Amino acid sequence: MGAGKTKRMPRAVREQQMLDAAVSVFGRRGYMAASMDEIAELAGVSKPLVYLYLNSKDDLFSACVDREARALTEAVRAGVRPGLSADGQLWSGLRAFFTHTARHPDAWRVLHLHARTHGERFAAEVAAMREEIVAFVTQLIAAAARDAHRDPHLAEGEVAGLAEALVGAAESLADWAGGTEGVTAKQAAATLMNFAWAGLGDLMAGRPWSAPEEPGPEEPGPGEPGQEEPAPVAERAPQEEPASVVQAAG
Repeated sequence: MGAGKTKRMPRAVREQQMLDAAVSVFGRRGYMAASMDEIAELAGVSKPLVYLYLNSKDDLFSACVDREARALTEAVRAGVRPGLSADGQLWSGLRAFFTHTARHPDAWRVLHLHARTHGERFAAEVAAMREEIVAFVTQLIAAAARDAHRDPHLAEGEVAGLAEALVGAAESLADWAGGTEGVTAKQAAATLMNFAWAGLGDLMAGRPWSAPEEPGPEEPGPGEPGQEEPAPVAERAPQEEPASVVQAAG
């Protein structure tokens, strides 16, 4: 069993080995179904050694979430190459994101699925990672607006909303790509660029989408509350004849 396979190695290396095994098991089975025996066996160590290094199952899971959140954030930051055009930076960042999630599917499931649903402590750790990525994307969009307009007029709240929408779309697309055979990281990134940049590109060029005109409160549409219906013919008040008609009748 695992205890018989244990070899002497530096503590830091051994701990990473345990985390690798734990991410694999947690990612495939989820927190509740994951077994410390299976994690120890996969890591090639005894179960008591796992507890010695990482205290408890909760602490082990937390260490996995922390490590994988940092790895994903660093991958996205490193993937964005300064000096590129706005769409080039977004493209490189998206490719880095989808490449990382494709290469580490168990880690992505730990972050996006299991940590979010297993309690406030772990959900908060993932939320902190997501906020950091959203803030980074917000900076990219704001910088693109400055480059496009010199004197940007995009409101801060609008830029933050665009970043939230883009990150949310990337998360959903990573789930879809991970469960769809044959979809590469490059294809997933291109799909999101085609979806997002057509709109962002127009926005940066000063051509924002405008909502179609709709009747305002003072002009309700037919049948809407506030719209007066014409009175039935029988109920209309009698109108006086024009003077010329009265004279002619006399």
